[in-house]
Order: sequence, then structure tokens, then C-alpha cells
Amino acid sequence: MRRLAARGAAGDAREVAAPAADGWDSAQARSPSPWRLIGLCAIWDTGVFLPSAAWNGVSSGVERRRLNEAKKLSSVQEVQLKRFEVTRPQGLGNKERGRVPRMARQPAPPWVHAAFLFCLLSLGGAIEIPMDLTQPPTITKQSVKDHIVDPRDNILIECEAKGNPAPSFHWTRNSRFFNIAKDPRVSMRRRSGTLVIDFRSGGRPEEYEGEYQCFARNKFGTALSNRIRLQVSKSPLWPKENLDPVVVQEGAPLTLQCNPPPGLPSPVIFWMSSSMEPIAQDKRVSQGHNGDLYFSNVMLQDMQTDYSCNARFHFTHTIQQKNPFTLKVLTNHPYNDSSLRNHPDMYSARGVAERTPSFMYPQGTASSQMVLRGMDLLLECIASGVPTPDIAWYKKGGDLPSDKAKFENFNKALRITNVSEEDSGEYFCLASNKMGSIRHTISVRVKAAPYWLDEPKNLILAPGEDGRLVCRANGNPKPTVQWMVNGEPLQSAPPNPNREVAGDTIIFRDTQISSRAVYQCNTSNEHGYLLANAFVSVLDVPPRMLSPRNQLIRVILYNRTRLDCPFFGSPIPTLRWFKNGQGSNLDGGNYHVYENGSLEIKMIRKEDQGIYTCVATNILGKAENQVRLEVKDPTRIYRMPEDQVAKRGTTVQLECRVKHDPSLKLTVSWLKDDEPLYIGNRMKKEDDSLTIFGVAERDQGSYTCVASTELDQDLAKAYLTVLADQATPTNRLAALPKGRPDRPRDLELTDLAERSVRLTWIPGDDNNSPITDYVVQFEEDQFQPGVWHDHSKYPGSVNSAVLRLSPYVNYQFRVIAINEVGSSHPSLPSERYRTSGAPPESNPGDVKGEGTRKNNMEITWTPMNATSAFGPNLRYIVKWRRRETREAWNNVTVWGSRYVVGQTPVYVPYEIRVQAENDFGKGPEPESVIGYSGEDYPRAAPTEVKVRVMNSTAISLQWNRVYSDTVQGQLREYRAYYWRESSLLKNLWVSQKRQQASFPGDRLRGVVSRLFPYSNYKLEMVVVNGRGDGPRSETKEFTTPEGVPSAPRRFRVRQPNLETINLEWDHPEHPNGIMLGYTLKYVAFNGTKVGKQIVENFSPNQTKFTVQRTDPVSRYRFTLSARTQVGSGEAVTEESPAPPNEATPTAAYTNNQADIATQGWFIGLMCAIALLVLILLIVCFIKRSRGGKYPVREKKDVPLGPEDPKEEDGSFDYSDEDNKPLQGSQTSLDGTIKQQESDDSLVDYGEGGEGQFNEDGSFIGQYTVKKDKDETEGNESSEATSPVNAIYSLA
Repeated sequence: MRRLAARGAAGDAREVAAPAADGWDSAQARSPSPWRLIGLCAIWDTGVFLPSAAWNGVSSGVERRRLNEAKKLSSVQEVQLKRFEVTRPQGLGNKERGRVPRMARQPAPPWVHAAFLFCLLSLGGAIEIPMDLTQPPTITKQSVKDHIVDPRDNILIECEAKGNPAPSFHWTRNSRFFNIAKDPRVSMRRRSGTLVIDFRSGGRPEEYEGEYQCFARNKFGTALSNRIRLQVSKSPLWPKENLDPVVVQEGAPLTLQCNPPPGLPSPVIFWMSSSMEPIAQDKRVSQGHNGDLYFSNVMLQDMQTDYSCNARFHFTHTIQQKNPFTLKVLTNHPYNDSSLRNHPDMYSARGVAERTPSFMYPQGTASSQMVLRGMDLLLECIASGVPTPDIAWYKKGGDLPSDKAKFENFNKALRITNVSEEDSGEYFCLASNKMGSIRHTISVRVKAAPYWLDEPKNLILAPGEDGRLVCRANGNPKPTVQWMVNGEPLQSAPPNPNREVAGDTIIFRDTQISSRAVYQCNTSNEHGYLLANAFVSVLDVPPRMLSPRNQLIRVILYNRTRLDCPFFGSPIPTLRWFKNGQGSNLDGGNYHVYENGSLEIKMIRKEDQGIYTCVATNILGKAENQVRLEVKDPTRIYRMPEDQVAKRGTTVQLECRVKHDPSLKLTVSWLKDDEPLYIGNRMKKEDDSLTIFGVAERDQGSYTCVASTELDQDLAKAYLTVLADQATPTNRLAALPKGRPDRPRDLELTDLAERSVRLTWIPGDDNNSPITDYVVQFEEDQFQPGVWHDHSKYPGSVNSAVLRLSPYVNYQFRVIAINEVGSSHPSLPSERYRTSGAPPESNPGDVKGEGTRKNNMEITWTPMNATSAFGPNLRYIVKWRRRETREAWNNVTVWGSRYVVGQTPVYVPYEIRVQAENDFGKGPEPESVIGYSGEDYPRAAPTEVKVRVMNSTAISLQWNRVYSDTVQGQLREYRAYYWRESSLLKNLWVSQKRQQASFPGDRLRGVVSRLFPYSNYKLEMVVVNGRGDGPRSETKEFTTPEGVPSAPRRFRVRQPNLETINLEWDHPEHPNGIMLGYTLKYVAFNGTKVGKQIVENFSPNQTKFTVQRTDPVSRYRFTLSARTQVGSGEAVTEESPAPPNEATPTAAYTNNQADIATQGWFIGLMCAIALLVLILLIVCFIKRSRGGKYPVREKKDVPLGPEDPKEEDGSFDYSDEDNKPLQGSQTSLDGTIKQQESDDSLVDYGEGGEGQFNEDGSFIGQYTVKKDKDETEGNESSEATSPVNAIYSLA
């Protein structure tokens, strides 16, 4: 039984469409929109949905099981094979293409990675202006810089832009204005800048080659596209040539040159014979990167085919073939004996002289190569020699980067992906055979086209605000920076007194509406350029919400989620979150608010369900939106399918019982061998199980139960083993009982190797049930002595296996046999076998570099455990150097888990590496981690602090940011210290305790709230980094206006008697202004009935009031509030005590009897009772007045039989018997007859009983008893038509 950890692959914290209710929109998840990617971001921490962790979790459990028998191909061969398959006739089966290699993990779909990237960018991306607001143009789509087009198609050069008003477009070609109207072949798409060049009516595409640039313009500025270099694809024909046969001596090296015609882009080269069969390549014969075919040594069998170089051109999808080479091999052994091909000394057997290696490519002993940062570096060494040389690669002064290095073309090529500056240096390849070795050194220089360090972003400011555009790039050589505005050099633009250029930064001060423009930053060196547009928009806009209102979000319990609240405003609003209308802001603890306004809930709980409100506020107003969050229970498989062993033809049932949230729709599906299971006639799928009837061999495999809802899923896996039919046993054997197998015995270790050993055992008796599996276990005596661990599992048909071992472990093994009955006892342990040590295969994790003082950096890491040591004396090599200075690495060897670097500059980034090492060698090359030296206190305070009073309890602040070099650390926040100096009310004592408001990040404005109205305040600003506060700014004073008072204190309601109620209260704790008086509202209520509200106003000095009760039964509800000239403040509500008569209903009825008697409901009730009594009297009178004969059953409930002679008239004479009770009598619990209180009671005779009485009250008539319903309906009385009886039956 296997449990697969794959919760919420669709979204752990993923929202799914829910039925919209109460005006709430439901969030969609299956096709995530920009506003609804919240689930994908949310699903990442609790094992639910990290885009890598969750998908890898699924694929690790549901592992792809493929045959892995395909021979490994070089990259060149793979390309050739793919190209060949494209050109082959269709209809070839998979077997002709080779088997598919096994994949250990299935990657996540591309949309998961895209969504994850969107989530990361959405937390800190550029600010977008809503399109209904005026804004400069922004380029949204453009062709690539190097634009190669197919000459057979029309040319399309894309340029799309947005703006308000919509931008107009024009183009330049080779830096000159391109007049589209003069060329009939060229047109521009409507509402777009995309150029279309049409050749349907003739023309040569080559005439339009050149460098194009698009300009998008409206009245607020001009945006530029990249300079697009247009080139037409070329696929020239191979020159005609007659090739003479190539004559070569057997054992000599040979190079067949391809020399393909130059194409654009370069063609793909591969070698085939003239009969379209690919040339088999191996260590001896291979194709070089330049397309030539190299023979390290020629053998006689090489002349069995010809050799033709083929070039495949991308755009035309054509393959051009060069005339084939014919090979003639001169040999001393003219017979091509195939038995010599695999001869251990093949060359000497054929009389070929052995030679030391020599390089065929590159020539000589040294060469150099330049590569650009971020590209792939391909180094190649092809050598000749007899026997064929082996190629090995090394780097001088270090190891090859194991995470990026890959060997190709039978080790003849070394590819390093995503090259960085660290990969520069000297590499050498070593070619060796048994005759000797030779090396070639390649000096690698890494250059870099410009790449962004800080790309300029759009700048949105309010009038009077300051801002800056930053354009920082790096490269090798160092790139130059050029600023432009609206497509013109900044030097030739009209002067702007509010703008200052400082190298790679433009600073704007006191911006105005006229400052709107689009700025371009062009940074370039000899290897390329980068062009970025960033506009400056000056807007005065109150806050607005950009997402749909009243969204419904559904998430799974205990997951992490993020609620988005996209907003816009200028100045940039401050956003706060509230839950269920409560007044406390949500931030901290289980909540985290990002700068873009998103609220992250780290772990969803049931109590987190509710309505969340986000409020965006700036000086121009506020806007709010609501999100309703519903928390759902997770889907869990609580009874999972179990591994089973079944005989062919039997029935198997796999259970899968699921618990899920009842409000979500559950779907249960099954996989077989990780593919969807087809439910045929032999299978039955139910909600909680899968049944397979008549099990066959093809049913063997893994079965996965997948229980999923719209929000999450759970998986469980089991393996079904089908046993083949055994030979028909004799009757004697068939009667033998089955049992567990006996333990295996005589364990023996052979083929002892450094990392493996062969274990052999003798099976025990299977006890009439075939052995299906063997489990091999191991124990080691160094770290966990006496604890046995599963090592591997093998089918029951084998008794020997090669075990893979780990370094530096003293192993001991035992074997357990398994059949359908159960497991055997473990075998006796084998002898011990100790493996030799090895260098570590991993490095310590969680490497950090943090300063504990201003002049140091403490490097820490999590030490490796003993099982990862792989050898004695584990230690760590710690390396560090300043980032981007290219200085030499400092290193030290440490035995612990920390090291302190001293005498460091203040807050400088360092590259850190920690590598494990033991007595056998070093671990793999570690990745660099960025750490920082210690921080010092900031040296500057915020300047130009401006205070603006928003209302009686809040102010807005604005300040200028400090320069980054004065922070001396990581800027944590700007902080405002403020205190209440005094109140404007005389003789009112106030607390002057300092309070603080924090503004995280590099912000320039903020809001301080929860101030006391009608007070004098003072305020100071500081900058805060990880070390602490910087110097304080100039003290600012401000006064808050009058506000509404707080609630009156100690509001008391007393009721001394039933006629009066006394009210008393104290003055409010915080008057918040000049008190004008109090307002009292009260109303009488009795149950659900409420009387008319009464309002009383009092002077500010009055604190008592007496209410005269008009209704002694009702209670009163009082609401009291104080008021200033601003308005009434917070109210306090109390109710009068319950009167004593409510506690004792009987007394209440007695005391208020006169009142109840006058109520309408009481009069109606009495009338109904009187009418009911009258009807009962009439019924009694009718009963006494009836007479005659009545049918009576003599025995209790026995119906009259058809043989009764008196059945016709339905009656017989009554005879009184003492031992037979009347039908209407009651039987007590002990079975005795209960005597009636009165012989003349009508109740004694049941519902149908009646009789006649004499004047003295004695019986003279006959009795009748109650009949069953069926008997009564089937034997109607002769008196049924009597009007008296009709009335009686109604009664």
C-alpha cells in the first residue's frame, strides 16, 4: 500500500468556481485569469502546491515505469535521428524509432510555471494605469531584434502599443524616416503599428533588408521599439562537384569535409549514405560541431558504404545533399572477417600498427575561445590514434561545474550551459590510449552583452511629488548609458528645471502636469544593447479598485492562500485589510500584507472563514472591495487500496473510501500503471471500490485511486500481482494446508566490489504456497546498530541479486520470503562487508551570511549528518569574496558549523560557498550564496517632512527618501515617532507617551491614524535598518480638529419600584472637544412588540435622569451618547431589569388578571372552550337516548365466523359472565382486570358502547363493543341510516 502525497495539485490554495450567491462572484481556477492566479501562489507552502514540490510529489509517487533499453545517443546523433524521422515516410511504428527512455519525474505543465512566475512578478511588478485614464504610450509587442523571415511569405514586422489617447505610429529604416505611403507593397495594420510587406504582386524581399524602429506617439510622449534588424532567410544550393574516391590506408585518420553552403540561419548538418541510411557513429567515427565527419582510424568495414553530407535549412524545410564520398581502404588483411570486430586486440589481428594519439581538431596544443554570458560554451577535441583514444576534460585550478557541464559526442565535446564569469579560465582535453597521451589547452574568455541590474520602471506621481528613474546595467566591457526623452537625446530636449540627470539616474523634484513624457534608456557595448521605455505620468486620482467586486474564494483547510486587492490611485494609496467589519487592521501573525495590497494567510483555519474588506486610502478619498472566503475540508482517502496477490480467474476488490467536504463535488477515478483505466465488462467501479472479475495476467500492475474535487485531490496506490495457474495437484497434495514460507538460509556474499556485492541464498520450503517476493534488509553497526532497513525487493523466482551499496558502511544482510499467506521469519544474518569511503556527494544546506556587528559577517550552515559523511573527519571548506569585484576567493577549513569573517566594510554583499570534505576528498562544487556583512546605524534622516491633517484622528505624511549610501544596511522602514503634547481642553491631563508608526520599504508617504482629536501633537521621522534607528528629523507640530466624544462611562440603570427607573452616568473619558450635552433615546418593549422611541437631550453637566413608567409589564432599552459640535459620539446601551412577575408566571397572572381579561385573545379562548363544552353535552344526551339491539363479540377481538347462526341479524342475547370483562375495561400492568369506578360510566363501554337504563339506573338493554376498522366497515349496522346514529358517528 502506498500513499501519494499529492494534495491539491489543482491548487492547494486554489479557488474554484462556486455557485454565485448573494451577489458574490465566484473565482475561476481551471483557466487562471490575472486576477485569479491567487490559488496558484497560495498553494505553495504546505505541501499542497509549490509549483515544483507539488508536481514532483505527484510524479515521484506515480512514477513513470518505462523500459530503459535504448542506447544512449550523442547530441549530434539525436539531432540527426530527429531530422531523419521528419523526412521518413509516415506510418513507421514506434519499434522502428527505439524504445522510450524512462523518466523518473513528470514535469509540471507549462501553465504552472507561468502562473508561478506571474505570482512572483505580481508582488513587485510595475504599476499599471487603468486604460480609462490619460497616459503616455507603452510598447506592448514587437518583433525580435534579429528578425529573419522566409522569402516565400509576406514580411511582418510587429509593433503594438497602448496609451490614452490611442497612439499613432511611424517607422524609421536605417535611421531615416520610412515613408509607408510611397511604397504600394507596404501597409500598416489598423490601430496598430505592425508593418505588412506584400509580395503577391511581385518584388524582391532582399530589397527591404535593413534596421527598422517603431515610434508610438500621443500628446503625452513617444515610446520606441527595439532596433529590429530584418534579414531574409537564405538557403543556397550546394555547388556541383565531382568527388574522386578517397584512398586511405587502414588504421590511418581521415576527415571528410562537409563545407555546407552558408545559409541564414545556419543549416543543420547530418551524414547519411546515398541510400538514406544514417551513418553509425561511435567513439571511433563521429561528426564534429563544424559538420565534418572524423575517423580516428579507418577500418576495412568503413568502405562498405558511401558518405553524403546533408544540410537541412530551417525556413524552407528542405534537405540538400552533397555528392557522396566513396571510400577505398588499403589493407594488409584483405578479408573483412566479422569475427575480428570484437576481438580484444582487433588492430594487431588485422596487422594495423598502433599509434599514439594526435589531435585532428583543434590543431596544435593550445587555442582560445570567447563566449558571451548566458550562452552555451561548446569545447571540442577530436583525436586520432590506434587504438581509438579516450577523451577526458579538466579545468585548471578547479573542477568542472557539475551542475552545468555535460559531455557530448562520446566525450569529445564539453558543453557548459548558461555561462557566467566564473566559467572563464583554461580548460584542457586529454586524449589517451595505451600508447600514450596528449593534451590541448583552450583558454576561455567570458564577455557579456549588457544585462539589467535595475531596469527603469514607469513612474506615476502626484503633482508636487518627487521621484527618480534608475537605469543600471552591467556587461563586459562596461556598457555606456544614454538617456532619451520622447525618442530624442536628452541633451537636445527642452530644459526642465524639475529634472536632474546624475549618470544612470534621473531625479524629478516637485513634478507638475507638464512633466509627463516617455524616457528611453539605451545601454550598449560592442556585444549588444538594451533599450527600455519608462514614462513619467503626473496624475491626481482618488483610489479605485481594479478587480471584480464581491468575489467568492474557496480554499482548503490548513493551506496557504493570498487574497488579491488590485487598486490604483495617485498619490499611491495606503491599503488596509479588515475581517467581518472589525476595526483592527489585519497584518502580522497569520497574516501578511504585501506592498501591492495582497493579503497572505499563511495557514487557513476554520475561523478564517468570513468577509474580508480591503480599503485603499489617499488624500483624495478612499475605495474598498470585499472578498468572501470559504474554508473547505480537505479530501482524504481514509481506507486505501492494499497490495494484493491473486490467482488467475479469481475476483479482486480494491477499496478506496474517501472523506471530503460535502459542499464539493467528489470524483473518484482509477489509473492503471499511471494511465487512465478503461472500465470493461470484467470490472465494476463503485463509489468506494473497484472490483475485477476473472483476473487475468494483463490485470497485473499498479492501481491508483484518485479522489478529486474542484479544489484538491488525494491519491493512493496499490500493486496487484497475478499468479499463473499451477500444475493440477493430486488429491493428497490438494488437502495439505498452506502456510507461510520457511526462512531462507545459507546467505553468501560474492563478487565483492567497491560499490556492490552479490548476495545468494537458498530458499526455504514454500509450504504449499508459491513464494512471490524476497525482501533484502540490511543493518550497519556504526550509526544505527541493531536497526534493520529494507534495501531492495526481488521476485520469488530468483535467489541471487547484486546489491548497490553506499560508501563507508559496514553492512550485514538478511532475507525475508513472502507468499500469499504471509512473510517468513528473517534469515540468519550474513557476514559483514565494509565498503570503502568516498568523497561526499552533497554539501551542507541552509548556508547564510549575516553580520552580527558592523564590521563582521557570520557564515553559518546546517551540518551534514553522519550518513552523508561518506568518510571519516568530515570538515567544511568555507570560501567568500566580495560580490562583483572579481577578487580572489578567501577560504578556511572549519570543523564546526559557523565561521566569522572580521574587518568587513559596512553592509557589503559577499559570495559564499561551503564545501564538504572528508579524508577521501571533496564534495561537489557548491553553489554561491549571497550574504551581507554587518549593518551600522543610518547616517541621515528623512527631509522635507510634510504633515497634512486628514480628519480628527488621522494625518498623512510625505517625505523625501534618503540616499542609499546613508542607510548603511537594508532599509527596513521609515518610522514616525509622535506624542500628544497637550489637549485644547483646559485642565485635561494627557499622557505624553511616545508612540510610533511604521512604513515598511522604500516609501515616500504614509498615514498615521488613531490620534486623539482636539489635541496638540509633535512628530519626528527616522530611517530604520537592521541595526536600529537613524538620526531624527526636524520636529513637526500639528493640531487635530475637534471630534466626536467617546461613550459615557459607567452607565447604570436602576429600578427601585414598578413606577420609576433611575439612570446615572459619568462623563466620557475622552471628550475630544467641547461638550454640548447628552442625548438619551429609550423605547419600551414586551417580547417582540416595541413601542415608540422617546428622545431626551441634557446639558453637559447633567448625569442623572428619572423615567416614569407608563407600562408596568414592559421593559425599557436606553441608548446614551455624548455630543460635540461635530456630532454624537459612541453610544452605550443598557436595558432595565426584568420585573419580578416575569420570573414567576403564576404570580404575574394573578397580579395582572384584570389586564388579561380585557385582552382579545383571552376572550376568544373562553368562547372556544364554551362551544366545546356545549358539543360534549349534546353528544352525552344522544348516547343516553339511544336503544335497541347491538352486535357484540363475546370474546375479546375474535371476529364473528361465517358459521355463526346469528350472523344474519348481527346480534345475540347478552349473558353476564363474571370471568369476562367488558370490552371497554382496562388491563393493569400485571395482567389483572382493572375495575371501573362507576358502572354507569360511558367510557367503560368504548367508543361504540351504548345501552338503556331503567329509572333506577340499572341496565335493561344490550351492550356493544368497539370493533376493528375492517369489521365496522364490512358489517354496517341496520341503524346506520338513523339520523340519530349519523349525528353520533360524527361525534
